[in-house]
Amino acid sequence: MYFWRDPFLALWKNRGLLWQTTRHDIRARYAGSVLGLAWLAIYPMLFLGAYAFIYLFVFKVRFELFDSNEYVVLIFCGLIPFLGFADALGFGVTAVTSNANLIKNTLFPIEMMPVKAVLVSQCTQVMGTGLLLVALALVGRLTYWALMLPLIWLLQLGFTLGCIWVLSSVNVYARDLQNVVAVLTLILMMVSPIAYTVEMVPKELRPLLAFNPLYYMIAAYQDCLFRGRLPNREIMAVLTGMSLLSFCGGYWFFSRMKKVFADNV
Repeated sequence: MYFWRDPFLALWKNRGLLWQTTRHDIRARYAGSVLGLAWLAIYPMLFLGAYAFIYLFVFKVRFELFDSNEYVVLIFCGLIPFLGFADALGFGVTAVTSNANLIKNTLFPIEMMPVKAVLVSQCTQVMGTGLLLVALALVGRLTYWALMLPLIWLLQLGFTLGCIWVLSSVNVYARDLQNVVAVLTLILMMVSPIAYTVEMVPKELRPLLAFNPLYYMIAAYQDCLFRGRLPNREIMAVLTGMSLLSFCGGYWFFSRMKKVFADNV
């Protein structure tokens, strides 16, 4: 009856363990590389440079309401949450299959493996968000509405965790899923409003945006950060409902599936 409380209680109960293991995995992820943690900043900047070059110099996109510098910041507002979500998909889908030795480990609950993968993947978004806030200040777009950023990020995390709980458990039985996710990430990059606004989409095609969950996240980020306004109430309502449903439903699904993991990993 109160299954919706289970994921919140599980995270709170294992908060210390998650903190320690997440820090260890972050260090291990960049250990041995020449640039080390600097990749957290370089990675989003490379993507931003590619987007800016294509849309400014190849497609020659121009807006009446803001200049080229502001357009680059608009792209950054959509790119940062996308990279955070895409990294979580890439690392999280194999969270169970790549940690088969921990399935019977009572010291580290297996349902926390996808959580750890998502938290590690958020390092790029956290660093990118810091760079984004600096860029917003430089172009004069930083307002007090940026204080909504933690709330929107938490909603993004809730939705992402639910997706990873489901995908990582299904991947135990259908290993092809991790290849499908790689293709899906590329598709989402093309159809998400990262480098364009909703107004640029033909009216007859705008209803299709509603089927893309990243649309709500990106629109919320762009509203509170770039446009300096309260995100659309409908967008926030859908994002909140989507996050809670995914978070609670994903944990419930994973909890049922984990009972037979040991026979399939």
